[in-house]
Order: sequence, then C-alpha cells, then structure tokens
Amino acid sequence: MTGTRIDAKFSALKQQGKKAFVAYIMGGDPDPATSLEVMKGLPAAGVDIIELGMPFTDPMADGGTIQLAGQRALDGGMTLQKTLDLAREFRKTDDTTPIVMMGYYNPIYSRGVETFLQDAKAAGIDGLIVVDLPPEEDSELCLPAQAAGLNFIRLATPTTDDKRLPKVLQNTSGFVYYVSVTGITGGAAAQVDTVGPEVARIKAKTDLPVIVGFGITTPDAAQAIAGCADGCVVGSAIVQQIAQGKPVAQVLSFVETLASGAHRA
Repeated sequence: MTGTRIDAKFSALKQQGKKAFVAYIMGGDPDPATSLEVMKGLPAAGVDIIELGMPFTDPMADGGTIQLAGQRALDGGMTLQKTLDLAREFRKTDDTTPIVMMGYYNPIYSRGVETFLQDAKAAGIDGLIVVDLPPEEDSELCLPAQAAGLNFIRLATPTTDDKRLPKVLQNTSGFVYYVSVTGITGGAAAQVDTVGPEVARIKAKTDLPVIVGFGITTPDAAQAIAGCADGCVVGSAIVQQIAQGKPVAQVLSFVETLASGAHRA
C-alpha cells in the first residue's frame, strides 16, 4: 500500500518534533450542517487527524455521550451515505487533513464491502476503525481495505496481553489506537503511570505510531498522555460540547485548548 495522508501526517509531525492531536466527532451530530461546520473548523483549531463517527443503532463500545450523539444524528436522518457526503464536502476545501471513519461493521456489510471501500476512497477517507471486527475476521474488511489504499487501524486495550498483541498488530496500518481504560468511552480518566508502560510495550512490537484515547478531557491530560505516546485522541469531551448546544466557535475554541495541550507534550 502506498503512503496515505495518515502516513504523511505522522512523518510531518515527526520532523517537527510534535505529537499528534486526533479529534473525534459523530457524523451528522447534531445535524449535518452543524457537523460539517465543526469538521471544517477542526484543522485550524489544531487537529491533526479527524475521526468521523458513523452513526449506528447499536454502538456497544460507546459510552452514553457518544451513544446519544449517534442517536441525535440518526434522528436527524443521518446515514452512512450522508457521512461519506460529509467527508466529500470537507475534501473540497481541505485535501491534506487525514480522515478516519470510526464505527461498526454492520452498516458497511449492509452496503457491501467492495462498494463501501470504493465510495470511501472516492470521498477522501484515509483509514477505518471498525471496533467489532477482530483480527480473526481480517479477510472480511481489513485486507480488502488495505488493498484499496485505506489504513486499517486496530485498537489495543489494557487486556491485550503479550500473547494477543502480535495478532492485533498483524495487519494494522496507519497507527495503533491504544484504549487507555477498560470499558466504554467517556468513562474513567486516563492515567499516565498506567498508560506509559503499556504504550512502551506496544511500541516494542511495532514501528507504527501509538495514539492513546478514552478518558482524556482536559488540556493537561492531553499533554500528559500525548507525552507518553505519539499523540492522543479526544472524543467524548468534544461531543459533550456539541450536546450542550454550544455555538460552533465555542466548540472549536475548546478543541483548540486540547490540541495545544497535546502539542506542548
């Protein structure tokens, strides 16, 4: 697979000696127009990679905040097609910021893997995080995605032991997403003293960047966690701002404080 926008971004950050700040938003939350406005503003707020959530009716790995965001999006008529349209619209004015679609396999399977991958590539998607497809199912989506030129990003968790880790890393590309806490999104706070050794353990087995997500809600936490990894992801805290009906400018200025925290690391 040739280099993706994700690979280019990490290479540029490495040259600058900077950590990556990744922001998650739910596609279509609270409505498609607002969602697009937030998405378009993320790069200027310091976001290096955008994770775009695909709303789904049964999001088992997500905490209440992300579940409700998905529900708001679905209630507003959001679909997988409209999520792809969001990315396509974003690409009209930004051809460099990587976009990773994050979600569940069911909507992709329903659309048809081959069709989905063609459409995702055409819309300017760079990578996929599909939380309910284990490595044992790589032939379903992971390998076809890589063949189509999309990174397939895998999650490692505190319960991924040394026996399991090689399997998780086997066909992963782009970066490894380390889930800092057991359980669902938006739960307990990430702790550097437990995250640091785990990141080191993963980095000993792969050359890919390791990005830490779950449990990061403040600029200080973003700085601390990014400091012991290659960067950090914030999702629930940003989605919470949107849920509270904050104006887009206010949401983006909150994102900017988190990004500057991560970039200070």
